[in-house]
Amino acid sequence: MTIVAALGVDWGTSSFRAYRLDAEGRILDGRRADAGIRTIDDGDFDGAFEQLVGDWLDAAAEVPVVLSGMIGSRQGWLEAPYLGCPAAVGDLAGAMVPLDLARGRRVYLAPGLSTRGASGVPDVMRGEEVQILGAVDRLGVERATVCLPGSHSKWAQVADARVIGFATYMTGEAFEVLRRHTILGRTIDHAAWDDVAFLDGVDRSGDQGGLLQHLFGVRAAGLFGELEPTTAGAFLSGLIIGHELRSATASHDGSVVHLIGEGGLVALYGQALQRIGVASREGPTDAAARGLHLLAARLREHHRP
Repeated sequence: MTIVAALGVDWGTSSFRAYRLDAEGRILDGRRADAGIRTIDDGDFDGAFEQLVGDWLDAAAEVPVVLSGMIGSRQGWLEAPYLGCPAAVGDLAGAMVPLDLARGRRVYLAPGLSTRGASGVPDVMRGEEVQILGAVDRLGVERATVCLPGSHSKWAQVADARVIGFATYMTGEAFEVLRRHTILGRTIDHAAWDDVAFLDGVDRSGDQGGLLQHLFGVRAAGLFGELEPTTAGAFLSGLIIGHELRSATASHDGSVVHLIGEGGLVALYGQALQRIGVASREGPTDAAARGLHLLAARLREHHRP
C-alpha cells in the first residue's frame, strides 16, 4: 500500500480540489466539489474543510497539509500576503502562513504573487503561481511562457524555475458580461457554437479599430444578417480571446506557449494561437497537485507539518 506523504488543496472562488499525494508527488486520490470560497455560509471554512476532507485528515495525521488559491485571500479563511516577483518554490514555501484548525491540526496557506507592469500598474495572482511552478517542474525547462486561460487569464514568464513576471486579462469575465448583460446578448443563441465563426472572430481581432469598435461591429453584423444568432457567440469569443492573445504575444520570442487549465478552454486557446501564428502545447494536467507537492516537501524538510 502506497503511503500518503502530503495533502494538497486548491481552493478557489468557485471550486474545491483536494489531492492525496505520495512522496514523489503522484496523485493517489483526488476530490472535487463545487464548494468555492463564495459558497461557504457565514465564513465557516473550518467546518467546510472538515466536511470535505476530515476523513483524509484522520487517516494521515502526521503529513503536511498545504492550501493554495483564494482561500488565502482577504475574502478567504486567512489572508496570506502577496509575495513580490521574482519568486521560486522556496520563496513561496518560506512565506506560507500557518493556520490551526479547530481540531488542533496545523495547515499552511500559500501566498499569492504580485508584480508591476511596464507602466507601474500592480497585478496579482493567487493559486495560479502554484500551478505555474508545478507545471514548469514537470516540464523540466529553465525558461517558459505559461498561459492559464480563464475568467482572469494569466500570462507568466518563468526563468530559472522562478516566476519573474506576469500579466492578467479579464477575458472570460468580460465575455460573460458582454453576452449576458449588454445589447450583444440579444443577438446570441447561448446554446450554439461554431468553430469557423470562432476563428473568424480571432481574425477580426487583428483588424484596425480596437476592441471597443470591434464589439459594436458584432451588433451591426447581426443587424445586416452577416452574423446569425447561432454563430455570434463563438465570433464574440474569438474576438475577445484574439485581442488577449495579440496583446500578450506582441513581444513574444517565438517559443512555445504552455497552456494550463480546463481541457476545452485550453483547446480553444490552442486553436486561436495557431491562427495568429504562435506555437502552443498543452501543459501537464497535474500542475496544481505538483506545485502543492513541492510546497509540502519544503515543509517536510523543515519539520513543520
